[in-house]
Amino acid sequence: MAMRGVQERPAGLHYRADVVGRAEQSALLDWCRSLETEPVVMHGVESRRRVRHFGVHYDAASWRTAPTEVVPAELVRLRELAAALADVEPATLAEALVTHYPPGAGIGWHRDAQAFGPVVVGVSLAADAVMRFQRTAAGGERRVFEQPLARGSAYVLSGAARSAWQHSVPAVKEERWSVTFRQLRRRPDASASAGYRSDMTTTPDDQSPAEAFQDKDDDKPGVEVGMTEGEGSTFEPEEDPEGSAGS
Repeated sequence: MAMRGVQERPAGLHYRADVVGRAEQSALLDWCRSLETEPVVMHGVESRRRVRHFGVHYDAASWRTAPTEVVPAELVRLRELAAALADVEPATLAEALVTHYPPGAGIGWHRDAQAFGPVVVGVSLAADAVMRFQRTAAGGERRVFEQPLARGSAYVLSGAARSAWQHSVPAVKEERWSVTFRQLRRRPDASASAGYRSDMTTTPDDQSPAEAFQDKDDDKPGVEVGMTEGEGSTFEPEEDPEGSAGS
């Protein structure tokens, strides 16, 4: 079901299909499935999706970043491909976040945390998905866009797509994995403890706690950056409250 609102492609959104070949996808999936992952937890609520951080660990509950194990050899080539697509140096992509979406899992409306820099690159593995975008234009008009994410594809969020638009992934019908590379606004101090907090981090994912761990794209009204749930401009809910269209 189509999103309600005026269609507009976010400036700074770039997409390329077939960035990762089938053989490499298969090898990456085997490696991803061998990883120990953990659920994302906030306010005691566990999401269905599970993650593994490399380079930088981000705690969504405390909004804190800390150094963690280095980006492994299995992701070095993928990071180089992501960096080339975004036209940045591979070393600037400090974090590699591996995310597992079992059937029924998704992620609600959000912007990536402000601890991270102006460029985000995501690579999709296993099932195809859809990334939805929304923003409020002048006068309160809702602007929307849907970007299909085919397996083996990659997207780049920069400019307005990174800073002004919220995005979400509706609940998937089949297993999906993603590898997300993010820059860091301030490098974590190697001597810092797990309590290190970037002073650039002001909100967990620029979303309310209730939205942060929705595992389905229920298209409840979104909230503006830095506002708590119930404040600020809202968006009209979609007719697909359970995200049944899948992605």
